[in-house]
Amino acid sequence: MHDDIKEVLYTQEELARRVGEIGAAITRDYADAVDEGIVLVSVLRGAAIFMADLARAIQLPVEMDYMAISSYGNGAKSSGVVRILKDLSSEIEGRHVIVAEDILDSGLTLKYLLKNLASRKPASLAVATLLRKDTEVQADIDCRYVGFECPDEFIVGYGLDYAERYRNLPYIGILKPELYS
Repeated sequence: MHDDIKEVLYTQEELARRVGEIGAAITRDYADAVDEGIVLVSVLRGAAIFMADLARAIQLPVEMDYMAISSYGNGAKSSGVVRILKDLSSEIEGRHVIVAEDILDSGLTLKYLLKNLASRKPASLAVATLLRKDTEVQADIDCRYVGFECPDEFIVGYGLDYAERYRNLPYIGILKPELYS
């Protein structure tokens, strides 16, 4: 697998440091909101590793919940068609919801998800994205917490995949173009 990587963008150590910083920021920002409850929401499967590490970095009680959304299939670009395959198990009305997103690319899926979650009347709704891609066309989404700004390359590792491979890499790297072209 490591031979399929053109370049490592973020090492395991850099990821751990930045996720710790985001967790500390969330701890500060939500210190007075413990009574309402904090729910971290991850979209399976890509953001699950990020959310697990983020939850451990937040020094407040948090509940973790997951959604499964389909918008990519086995391709390299979002299809633009969003389907909810698994919905939340938790009620989020009146609670603080933080969406733990692996990567903000086009933003189409996240925009749909935020609209869906907002309709459930949470006390607040914020986004913590590990990566925000530098793309020409991206939905206007306010990300309260951003791990890294990354180049518009096809990246894998730390939960991010190509055709369900590479999620278990401990770093994030650029996949060699000949492998997905």
